Amino acid sequence: QVQLVESGGGLVQAGGSLRLSCAASGRTSSTYVMGWFRQAPGKEREFVAAISWTGGSTYNEDSVKGRFTISRDNANKMVYLQMNSLKLEDTAVYYCAAGIALSNESPGYFYWGQGTQVTVSS
Repeated sequence: QVQLVESGGGLVQAGGSLRLSCAASGRTSSTYVMGWFRQAPGKEREFVAAISWTGGSTYNEDSVKGRFTISRDNANKMVYLQMNSLKLEDTAVYYCAAGIALSNESPGYFYWGQGTQVTVSS
């Protein structure tokens, strides 16, 4: 099995920043695509960003609008999501996931973390 554990969530004021981390362990592959998704209360799970093992990335520009940056550290089996200029609508549980190809759809991801809560206040 592969285990993914998110950290770094919390309470932040609008306009502030947070950096989410996801640590992978178990039988991981350096070729895994890593993605971030989020789910707000009463809404469907939404794609945020993904990054390939070589560093190529893609974003949900409709929701992120250049404010978030995804990165990874293969040597340490870590993936990060730097979130700047946070808005109230960014409030959600954020999940990291591992898959086989760059995708903005959840079926492409095999392993999921437990999620970390991000709450943006006014």
